[in-house]
Amino acid sequence: MHDVQAVNRPSMPRLAAASLAGTAIEFYDFFVYGTAAALVLGPLFFPTFSPVAGTLAAFGTFGVGFIARPLGSVLFGHLGDRRGRRPVLVASLLLTGAATVAVGCVPSYDSIGIAAPLLLLVLRFLQGLGLGGEWGGAVLLTTEHAPAGRRALWASFPQVGPALGFGLANGVVLALSAALSDAEFARWGWRVPFWAAGALALAGLWLRSSLAESPSFLKIDDHARVPFFEVVRHHGRLVLLTAGGLAVGYAVFYAVTTWSLTYATERLGVSRTVMLTCVMGAVLVQGALVPLVALFADRFGRRPMCVAGCVACALWMLPMVALLATGEPLLMFLGILGALLAFVTAFAVIAAYLPELYEPRVRCTGAAVGYNLGGVLGGALTPIVATMLAERGGRVPWGVGAYLTGIALISLVCFMLLPETRPVPVAAVEPKPATGTGGAARAIG
Repeated sequence: MHDVQAVNRPSMPRLAAASLAGTAIEFYDFFVYGTAAALVLGPLFFPTFSPVAGTLAAFGTFGVGFIARPLGSVLFGHLGDRRGRRPVLVASLLLTGAATVAVGCVPSYDSIGIAAPLLLLVLRFLQGLGLGGEWGGAVLLTTEHAPAGRRALWASFPQVGPALGFGLANGVVLALSAALSDAEFARWGWRVPFWAAGALALAGLWLRSSLAESPSFLKIDDHARVPFFEVVRHHGRLVLLTAGGLAVGYAVFYAVTTWSLTYATERLGVSRTVMLTCVMGAVLVQGALVPLVALFADRFGRRPMCVAGCVACALWMLPMVALLATGEPLLMFLGILGALLAFVTAFAVIAAYLPELYEPRVRCTGAAVGYNLGGVLGGALTPIVATMLAERGGRVPWGVGAYLTGIALISLVCFMLLPETRPVPVAAVEPKPATGTGGAARAIG
């Protein structure tokens, strides 16, 4: 069996392309909900609330997806560590795609009353559950096939997927927003991006149908019986530190891609089309730079890039909100772009860094739980907290900048406490029988 898999092992460009396409599709599903929450879900599903309260409620359902993601990483991580990385890619894509299409079919509050937001909540939970498994499967399949000296580079391609997914989601919403009146968009136009997720999911399944299983997984003779329990027992501190380190990336990304839409359109009177264009352009530039940043990680190490990203985020958050508050499209674009460039300095290398911290038998669970727990800490509450802080402040939301700066400093401390992993081959990372990062650090050297 191992010989057959070795013969059929795909080329790295083909494997990276399939992983990138899959993550782009899944993150399209996740991001299209965030865009809809910022623009239309509040009035449609929470019409009895005030405009601000309706937006907060819509962002609350948005946050449920983040809460579900660590649960999805435990569920699909178990599958990935017990049965292989490939089954995770298929199951997570199907679940997320089906839930996203269903969101587009949910009647509004005016049609079915309280059942409407409840259905929205359930489907958002299922979206998060599927996405919680997607990242671990896609990243590990690429990382464990990649040569050690270029692992960060090849592993970075799934990290381009979120930018492409966001660009696609916002591009579809932008096109519909420009083509339809506000009434038409609110009545049925916002549903179209959700329905399109079905076709994208089928395309993703076709792209992934012929991928070979990870060689590192095939070499495992003693599979963990319950990977999550083993991760908690031997690597609990490591999971918490990686989650804390990743919190800043989630907080910054969702502040500029979700909260800023509401802030600019409702508080500053910037048109929806202009704001979507600013955010989408900045995200696409950020995505294009991911492989370049990953090359630096292969040369200089994983942890230095993560530390640099946290420092850059801490320094840029206050200037960013000042630029946003101008309401001038070019200055707003520059503020968002600067934030995303700081963000990507750390996040471009995470796909290689996290798997290298765990032994192969629990790698899918450990890396995915740390990654998605960071989403809860940094992404779930950020749109809600930022909306509340901006509402209580003046024209310039300095409280939002201070909040994001604080998270960046916490993440900086977490990354400083993690070990470096370059350039040890993935399969060579073995744990020591110790709790926390100590065993991992000694094993990596």
